[in-house]
Order: sequence, then C-alpha cells, then structure tokens
Amino acid sequence: MKSVDILYFQFYRLEQIFNNREKRFYGQRVIKISLITERQIKVNILIIGCERLGAALAMTMCERGHDVSVMDRRGDAFERLDDSFTGLTFKGVPIDNDDLQAAGIESCDVVCAVTDNDNVNIMVAQIAKEVYNVPKVMAGIADIEKETVYQQYGLNSICPTRLTLDAVVSAIDGYEGQQWLQYGNHKVKFYSMPIPKEFIGMKCMEINFEEDEILYAVINQGGNFILVNNSNILMKEGDTLIFSKLVD
Repeated sequence: MKSVDILYFQFYRLEQIFNNREKRFYGQRVIKISLITERQIKVNILIIGCERLGAALAMTMCERGHDVSVMDRRGDAFERLDDSFTGLTFKGVPIDNDDLQAAGIESCDVVCAVTDNDNVNIMVAQIAKEVYNVPKVMAGIADIEKETVYQQYGLNSICPTRLTLDAVVSAIDGYEGQQWLQYGNHKVKFYSMPIPKEFIGMKCMEINFEEDEILYAVINQGGNFILVNNSNILMKEGDTLIFSKLVD
C-alpha cells in the first residue's frame, strides 16, 4: 500500500469526524450516515501540527469554507500549505497557553492535534478540552495501546497505526470496505465480504454470528442494497454481505 493512500485514509477519517457524517458506497447505492443536517456549518478550526496530514486537513477544511488556523513549532512547516490557503498560521509551542491563546484556541469550535508526537497530541487535546472547553477535540495517536487507554477517558483519537493495520489485514483476508466508526466510547467495525459457499441458500437468521456481531445488509447481484433489519432474507450466490461488529 502506498504511503499516500495511508495518508488519505487518515485524513478521510478526520474529515468524517469534523463533519459528523459519512458516506458509504455499497454496490450501486450510496448510503449516508448523518448526525447533522445537510446544511454545512461553518466552524472555527485550530490544527496543531503542519506535517503532511495536518497540511492536507488544513487545505481541505479551508476549501470547504471553514475558518482555519494552523500552529507548528517550526516556521518552515507552513511551506506544505498551498498558495491558495487563506487561513492563519502561528509559530509556537503547542502546549504553551500563551501560544495557544495567540492562535485563537479560546474561540475555537474544533481543535485537532496531529503532530508527530503522541504525547504532545494528548496534552494538547487535554488542555483544549479541560482548560478551554473546546466543543470538539481530537488527537492523532500512533501508539495503539495509548489510543485504547485515552479513549476510555473520552478522548476522540485517530490512530494511523491502527488504520494502516486494518487496511493491510483487510487486504490479506479479502474483506472489502472495512472501516471503523467511533460512537461515544465504543468502536464499531463495518466490513463486507463475498458470500461464503456455506451460506448460499441459508436465511440471514440462520447464521451463527460472533459475539457483538450482526449481519447489517446484503447486496444482491443486481447491486441492490437490502437492510437486514431482522428480516429473514434468503442469501444467494453472488451476494455481498455487510457485517457490523462492536469492537470495544
């Protein structure tokens, strides 16, 4: 898998959290999971860290019409931003209150800490949440164990290592479209797979699922997306099954 693909996947998950909505392509149907109305809400976003992910996120949020500010301790990091970037940049120490205030953290709707240092990201997220009461805070955390611990304390995190791991495992196992969603303090995994031979001719209710797993939908050969919703659908050759599983 190319590094640019991994970068895009990391950015895509962050963008989903910013917008509180998601789109999924299953067969010929587009399924949207939405927690807010279709009307785009303009927000004030402070991005801490202007590495590749931070720069890509800043550019896209700016293009969407949001008010975007970017902070990095290195002034040359802002060279990653295109000339079309219309937001603000601040050189400063991410965990310094004076620098954070100069960058506008007190009026932010969203703070996203995506430096290359897990500890810095965690500290920034805690400061934003506990000191400045920023409504929406997220942190990039590369260490999977740290991600699990801090999510238990309500820290909304994105783990590039887990995303990369999941993508590689999905490719090896043959799962398609595997994605993770965070709801409250729990993660839900969605994944699709071609119907196994032993399932052909069975009805949905006859499948023995793993713990905390359900069959969410079936895509038939015609590309029709059928929500299971406790209905006893007869599964046929050529179907694609979509499962959801509560992970933690």
